[in-house]
Amino acid sequence: MKNLYITILAALTCFSGIVAQQTPAPKQSRAVTIVGAKAHLGNGEVIENSLIIFEDGKITQVMDALTTKMQYRGEIINAEGKHVYPGFIAPNSTLGLVEISSVRATDDEQEIGEILPHIRSLIAYNAESKIVESMRPNGVLIGQITPRGGTISGTSSIVQFDAWNWEDAVIKEDDGLHINWPVTFTRGRWWEGETGMKANKEYAEQVMNLARFFQNSKAYLAGDQKQVHLPFGAMETVFTGKKKVFVHVNGEKEILDVLQFKKEQGLNDLVLVGANDAHKVAAQIKENNVAVLAKRPHSNPTQDDEDYDFSYKNARLLHESGVLVGLESSGQMETMNTRNLPFYAGTVAGTGMDKEEALKLITSNTAKILGIDDIAGTLERGKDATLFISEGDALDMRGNVLIKAWIQGREVSLESHQTRLYQRYSNKFKDQKSSPE
Repeated sequence: MKNLYITILAALTCFSGIVAQQTPAPKQSRAVTIVGAKAHLGNGEVIENSLIIFEDGKITQVMDALTTKMQYRGEIINAEGKHVYPGFIAPNSTLGLVEISSVRATDDEQEIGEILPHIRSLIAYNAESKIVESMRPNGVLIGQITPRGGTISGTSSIVQFDAWNWEDAVIKEDDGLHINWPVTFTRGRWWEGETGMKANKEYAEQVMNLARFFQNSKAYLAGDQKQVHLPFGAMETVFTGKKKVFVHVNGEKEILDVLQFKKEQGLNDLVLVGANDAHKVAAQIKENNVAVLAKRPHSNPTQDDEDYDFSYKNARLLHESGVLVGLESSGQMETMNTRNLPFYAGTVAGTGMDKEEALKLITSNTAKILGIDDIAGTLERGKDATLFISEGDALDMRGNVLIKAWIQGREVSLESHQTRLYQRYSNKFKDQKSSPE
C-alpha cells in the first residue's frame, strides 16, 4: 500500500509539472541596457547600432550607441548582430476566449442575442491560456480581445500577454464597440443545391434596424433612465467618443454605407475591420478619416475577378492610398494563427512594401488605431518597455528567433507548452542517434 501511495504521488507530481501554468514575471527591479542591436523603432526608423535603456517598466533612452557617451545602467545585454523590436500588437483577436473550439466549455467568444453592446470580453479573458503563452515566442505581446457573433457583438479590451488574471492583463479597458455590418449578398448553401451567391433581400431593413437602435439609445440616454436598459446604457461611451466603433465589413457597397452611417450617427472614431474591398473606395475612406484593420494576407481571394495575390498586397494598396492601415488575423483557426502576425507583415513586405513600413502594420499603426500609441507601438522614451530581442529579421520565419522579451519592463518567459514538447521529443531522438547500433 505504501509503495502504491508513493507511485501515485510521483505520477501526480510529474503530471502537475506538465500542466502547470506559467507564473507571470515579477515587476522590473533594476534597469536594463541593451547595446549593439539593430533597433527597428516601429515608426519607420532604424538605428543600426543602438543603445536602449529601460527601468521601472518604461523606456528611458533610445539612441545611437556610436554617438553617445552615456553610462550603461543595471543589467547590460550585448546584443551585437541581433535585432530589437517593439512588441507586436494583435487586434481583433479571440485569444483567451477560446481554448479548444470543439469543447463548448472552453469557448466563450460569443453570447446569445443580436444587439449586445453591454457584453464585455475582458471579464471572460483567460490570462492562463496555453494559446496566449504561445504568442510570446513570436513577439506578439499585446492583443485586442474581441467578442464574436450577433449584429453588435459587444466590447473589446486591450491586454498584455503575461498576467495572473484579466485585471492584471488589461492595458485599455472597453476600448471599442464591435459591429458586424449586414451583407448585400449571401453565399448559398451548396448542400441544398442553392446558387453560389444570392442577394440579401433584408439588407436595407437590417441596416435600418441598426440605425434605429442607435437612435433609441440616444433617446434613452437623453431621458431620466429610470428603467434600466443595459444595451442602451452601454452606448453612452460610444456617443461621448470614449469608445471607438469597429465595423466588421467587406463589400464595396457596404463600406460606403458604413461611411454614410458614420456621418448620420455622428461617430468620430470609426475603424473598418476586414474591409476586403476597401481599396476600391480608398479615397472615400481617407476623406472620412477612417482607419482599416485589413484581413490577414494569408487568405484566398474571395471574388472571381481578384488577383491571385490580392490578399498579399491589399494592405500595401491601402497604405499607398494614404489610409492608416494595420493587420488583423481573424478567420479560420484564428486563435493559434495569431502567432503568425509578424509573418503576415513579412508577406506584405514581400509584395513591394518597404519592410519598415510593413512593420508599422503590426506596431505603430495598430497602436494608433487602437488608441494606445502613447504607451505602445514604438521604441521611444516614455513608452512601456514592451519589446524583444530577435536573432534575425522578426518578419521572416527563419530570423524570428527570440532570445529575450519584456512586457512593461518585466522579462517574460519564452517557453510554451509547444516548446516544452519540442525539447522533450528532440532529446528523445538525440538519445536514439547517440545510441550504438
